[in-house]
Amino acid sequence: MRTALLRGLPAALLAVLALTTGTPAHAAETVPLAEAVASLPLATESRDGYTREAFKHWNAGDDPADGCTTRNEVLLNEAVEAPAVGPRCRLSGGSWWSYYDQMTVTSASGLDIDHMVPLAEAWDSGASAWTAPRRESYANDQGQEASLVAVTARSNRSKADQDPAQWMPPAGDVHCRYAAEWTATKLRWNLSADDTEYAALTDLATACPDRTVTYTPAP
Repeated sequence: MRTALLRGLPAALLAVLALTTGTPAHAAETVPLAEAVASLPLATESRDGYTREAFKHWNAGDDPADGCTTRNEVLLNEAVEAPAVGPRCRLSGGSWWSYYDQMTVTSASGLDIDHMVPLAEAWDSGASAWTAPRRESYANDQGQEASLVAVTARSNRSKADQDPAQWMPPAGDVHCRYAAEWTATKLRWNLSADDTEYAALTDLATACPDRTVTYTPAP
């Protein structure tokens, strides 16, 4: 019956229905950290062919009409005290909390926007096989809060492209949060972990038995 009704609809209306009844958005999933870590795919990493330019950033952000790049949109979203926004999205004033090192920052220029899973690590873990547009989506991902985080330039540059087996935030009481956000980002983008990274995350999950991971698979 439904097929017969659809056949009777004008082609233009069918086209509208096709646009408005697309694939539903992925739902967020919340699981214990240990379960999330256990579900990470394991693979050997390779940095062959990596260049930072393979990940276009910062682009016009989620709202191109606001005149702000992804960097400034993240700064606006994460501000503890909102900055003033001037021409060309120039930010002045405001304050931010860098959770890696538990520091308050009062100048946007003192902050980096950290890719929770660094671009080079993403490349090693599967992004080398992606299209350029998907890598751009990854590098500018504001669809999950943990993907991009405003932190002190010093802590971000200390982290560089290291995974949790090599680097953890200097503030020890945020290690559970960091492990959960790292794992959430890898699951969101279906990125793999190598053996040493997996072992470090497993140890962190054991040390953080009450921590959960919430992630939404990337479109």
